[in-house]
Amino acid sequence: MKYTSVLCILTGFLFACNNGYHKYVSQYRLPEAAVVPDYSNIDYWAAHPYKKDPSDSIPKPLRKQYRPDSTIDVFFIHPTTYTDNARSFGWSAPIHNAQLAAKTDYSTILYQASIFNEAGRIFAPRYRQANLGAYFPVTAADTTAALAAFELAYTDVKNAFLYYLEHYNAGRPIIIATHSQGTTHGKRLVKEFFDGKALQQKLVAAYLVGIPVEENWFAQLKPCSNASETGCVLSWRTFKEGYKPAYVLNEKEKAIVTNPLTWNNGDSIASRYKNKGGIVTNFNRPVKRIAAAHNTNGVIWTHKPRFFGNIFFTTKNYHIGDYNLYYLSVRENVKERVKAYKNK
Repeated sequence: MKYTSVLCILTGFLFACNNGYHKYVSQYRLPEAAVVPDYSNIDYWAAHPYKKDPSDSIPKPLRKQYRPDSTIDVFFIHPTTYTDNARSFGWSAPIHNAQLAAKTDYSTILYQASIFNEAGRIFAPRYRQANLGAYFPVTAADTTAALAAFELAYTDVKNAFLYYLEHYNAGRPIIIATHSQGTTHGKRLVKEFFDGKALQQKLVAAYLVGIPVEENWFAQLKPCSNASETGCVLSWRTFKEGYKPAYVLNEKEKAIVTNPLTWNNGDSIASRYKNKGGIVTNFNRPVKRIAAAHNTNGVIWTHKPRFFGNIFFTTKNYHIGDYNLYYLSVRENVKERVKAYKNK
């Protein structure tokens, strides 16, 4: 294993380095003239049950026991992969760019969406995502442009979900799974389509991870309080033990925090020995006992993750690992909630 692989995957962004996705770019045939995504074309889906894609990948030790469930659907909204500091395409990513498509598919779709591939059929739309800089506007003009970029991105996500409901759902129960910018849009989507709506009865659970979800954001949906509760919301953000960035300390609203090892939303501490395994530098080699989980006032804390090469891992913000540090635990929990939903 190359140390650069460790640095690429576990600093900044999983998908920010030249760690292999470029060799897949030529496989993408999105029309260059396309401005708005056409969700009747599965090329505009990063993951879709009617095609083979990286969300179908299974870590090698799990393959013999793999039993996928086609009676449940997972709607996954990916995080930011348009991380170009220069904003080469402006504030919003184009929908046709093959490099961004490959980068998305062989990072977040492979390393995050795949968590859910045994629990149900995965649908993950491509969308005109906001540039990473939209989270850090400097001027008033930047703020206006950033808000417009987020609104455009949400419009795409909403249209994808509407298309999914009309053409693919056929009454199946739904899991919503999101991370980072995906959660910025996902919390709006869940509020608009599920919270106090008829579709709430079809919600297995909403995994809204990496962005704060305020406790009072929903009118009826509640935080999940145990490992098998359904029709509820889960959320967490991960940092090194003892560290909270200023933006967390300055938050005025209390955020939902679910412990991804104990699955309760109260003050709880779970040692790394409860961690069934994370996926970090090698997709096919889960790392057991990689991280603990301590639920404390708005975030999850863990010791420095334990994996080969972690000497080079110096960041205190484990945002990129919100799912991956707890990959197998989340994977098992999703299946447990599906079972509980079916047994209601």
